[in-house]
Amino acid sequence: MNHLRKILPLLPAVALALMLSPRAKADAWNQKVVLTFSGPVEIPGQVLSPGTYVFKLMDSPSDRNIVQVYNRHETHCYGTFQTVPDFHLRYAEKPLIFFGERAAGAPEAVRAWLYPGFQYGHQFIYPRSQAKALARANHQPVASLPDGEPVSTN
Repeated sequence: MNHLRKILPLLPAVALALMLSPRAKADAWNQKVVLTFSGPVEIPGQVLSPGTYVFKLMDSPSDRNIVQVYNRHETHCYGTFQTVPDFHLRYAEKPLIFFGERAAGAPEAVRAWLYPGFQYGHQFIYPRSQAKALARANHQPVASLPDGEPVSTN
């Protein structure tokens, strides 16, 4: 009886922890990150205005390399993009975004993003003509598809 009095007050806390645990798994599953850009940025096929955007993996158990970009409220999808894994030696402690250098006046191009706690990020695939320009500016290869092949769907 004495043990029951000690355990009874803990039951609501345990129930709350059990209810919240699937949500934490969902965030790691879709790797949702909210990013705010102070200037325009380029993603494959379009330029995003300064603002807040949501980057996350599409809910697909068979392909973990499909990224969707939404507005801050997730009411408008700017595109669904095929990506390639982007390996890093260290685990990310916070969401990281990697940009490709561009000519003066051109918006920075989002090259890849990395979810906290992971070593593999998601590198965007650009149309070949854009990828060549990014590769020249950055002196490193950029994933590409032939021009005319869709890099995203809206």
